[in-house]
Amino acid sequence: MALLFYSQYDDPADWKKHLCAALPGLDFRVWPESGDPGEIEAALVWKPPAGELRRFPNLRLIVNLGAGVDSIVKDATLPAGVPIARIVDPEMGRMMSQFVLAAVLRHYREFVSFARAQRERRWHYIHPREAAECSVGVMGLGSLGGAAATELARQGFRVRGWSRSARQLADVETFHGEAGLAPFLRQTEILVVMLPLTPETENLVDARLLAMLPRGAKFVNVGRGRLVDEDALIAALRSGQIAEATLDVMRVEPLPAESPLWDMEQVLITPHLASVGIPRTAALQVAESIRRVRAGQPPLNTVDPQRGY
Repeated sequence: MALLFYSQYDDPADWKKHLCAALPGLDFRVWPESGDPGEIEAALVWKPPAGELRRFPNLRLIVNLGAGVDSIVKDATLPAGVPIARIVDPEMGRMMSQFVLAAVLRHYREFVSFARAQRERRWHYIHPREAAECSVGVMGLGSLGGAAATELARQGFRVRGWSRSARQLADVETFHGEAGLAPFLRQTEILVVMLPLTPETENLVDARLLAMLPRGAKFVNVGRGRLVDEDALIAALRSGQIAEATLDVMRVEPLPAESPLWDMEQVLITPHLASVGIPRTAALQVAESIRRVRAGQPPLNTVDPQRGY
């Protein structure tokens, strides 16, 4: 089977090494050197150009290089009937949990205040609190959100979770649906957004939602930029409704140089790297999906394009 690899961020040599070890004889090709389009049966991609995948008439599997699939399911030119799989890898969950924990600790332990005091050459003592005194709310309890919420609870935080449909997690107080949104937000000191991007969740974090949080709440977004009304977030940061933020994802990436977010000292911006696919472990999952498709079975972690995840 010939597989086409496309990503502007991932190392094709690393993926080739691990995929070919898992599937001896795999014909691994890197875009744009795809060779005969009729020979390509699988594609391992991250944000391929719109219309690119319809060039391959015998494509049998599309694997998205990551957990978020919004960029690929919105491509109306995808070949009909070709299953889309996403990577759900424990190492990705661990990496995301590490990032979320670091962001939450940054806000909980007042690192923003200490950085400001350092710039002012001012010794600024803030007495530490127990983690149990800090309420962290996680919006989105899928594979990555659930792992992050569980890790935060393990660290002693008072963790609350919200999802569109009911979910249960050990040591996490859960809420769901529109009726559960306000009760979830009213007692959340640090809000972590980890939802998938769907038509229902786009712009969900707007001025109305941000106003439900306690004044001075902290905000972390590791989901998707388009979940958030960016103008509303900027206004909330300026007013003090949101005191601090850690933003790994933006509506437009890279974040335009003229964005006011760059100049806000209480905001940390990172370039969409909270969690990435790890070839050493994720290649085994991709290989299994290829084996399943060859055998006429559905791949692992099949995506429903209508739901968006």
